[in-house]
Amino acid sequence: MERSLRGARVATYVYFVLCGTLMGAWVVHIPAVEERVGISHATLGGLLVLLGAGAFAGMQVAGPLTDRLGARLVVPAGGVLCGATLVLPGIARDPWTLAGSLLVFGFCNGCLDVSMNAHAVHVEKAYGRPVMSGFHATFSVGGVLAALVAAGATSAGLHPAATLAAVGAVGIVIALASARALMPAASAESTDSTDGTGASGTAEETETHTSPAAARRGTAGRVWLLALLALMVMLCEGAANDWSALHLKDVLGAPAGTAAFAYGTFAAAMTTGRLLADRFVARFGSMAILRHGAATAAVGITLVALGPWMWAAFVGWALFGLGLSGCVPQLFSAAGHADPVAAGANVSRVAGLGYLGMLAGPAVIGWLTHLVALGHAFVLLTLLCVTTALGARVLPTESGSTPRSEMAGVGH
Repeated sequence: MERSLRGARVATYVYFVLCGTLMGAWVVHIPAVEERVGISHATLGGLLVLLGAGAFAGMQVAGPLTDRLGARLVVPAGGVLCGATLVLPGIARDPWTLAGSLLVFGFCNGCLDVSMNAHAVHVEKAYGRPVMSGFHATFSVGGVLAALVAAGATSAGLHPAATLAAVGAVGIVIALASARALMPAASAESTDSTDGTGASGTAEETETHTSPAAARRGTAGRVWLLALLALMVMLCEGAANDWSALHLKDVLGAPAGTAAFAYGTFAAAMTTGRLLADRFVARFGSMAILRHGAATAAVGITLVALGPWMWAAFVGWALFGLGLSGCVPQLFSAAGHADPVAAGANVSRVAGLGYLGMLAGPAVIGWLTHLVALGHAFVLLTLLCVTTALGARVLPTESGSTPRSEMAGVGH
């Protein structure tokens, strides 16, 4: 049992790395594809919305499918489809074919994203302690791998389509090879039914006199609250992705090379925070991580928005990334544990709304710059972080999973 559970955890890590690598491979080739198709930045921005729309649709389809068919089938299928469609943007010849390619690739990526997160919830449940943040940290590792591969391929003079096809083919092999280690649907269901409360430990799940319909309504309401918090947190993350370097360059006058380190500081702090977050969740509980993490992020982005010095901006972006790092994993985990039977569907709601927030973040900040200076526009992110901290009570005070005495011997 312990060996199979460790195998399922390792396989989940593999799929998170795979998802990050496949998406990262596309992201690092955006400039080359844009030049090949011959479109403007504005047109590209509109086409990227289709990528997000496809991902959102894929999430809504894959979530319920994972609940019905099991992660062992849906996760590798998502990985295969995502790997197979990665090459499509690389061979697009005009804006129309690129639009269709991004829509299809986004759909497949959304399927993989939600199904692997739903499986991660079952693995966390079986372990009896928080492990979700570690999974999300490895997604970032996948992005780093993609950047390294792209740099090597570009230096070797390979065409973007050839690189994307090669990465996609390797991804298909990895997705199929890792499938057997995933937890079967029956195991996931039996694991989740071993306790009567699930991970959230809320009154709706423990009150024996509450009707099933009332319990479902309570769970649905709590999941949508989690989704709203995810939207705010991921909006902040999306804004940092696109505006951190520009802030240092345009507002503080940093050279382009120096400005690029703003995003690097944010990303490194977020990855580091996610690698450490599970231990803190186990000790202090998911509510404390969300509350104090969002508060730390609020302090960080306020320092960025109001600080006139470059060093203050770097410190601010580091605090912003560190604070946000543990928030999304806790929201996904709480959604999956809210109703074990509908873990995939609930994760798809939270992930879908959160993904829309990430897409909207850069656009919202861009719109605000027509009214106020870029630095002052970041005050909106401060308000969102404060609101998230205040709304953290929707999470349980204890750790994100219910301990199981028989799993106490499972190590890291």
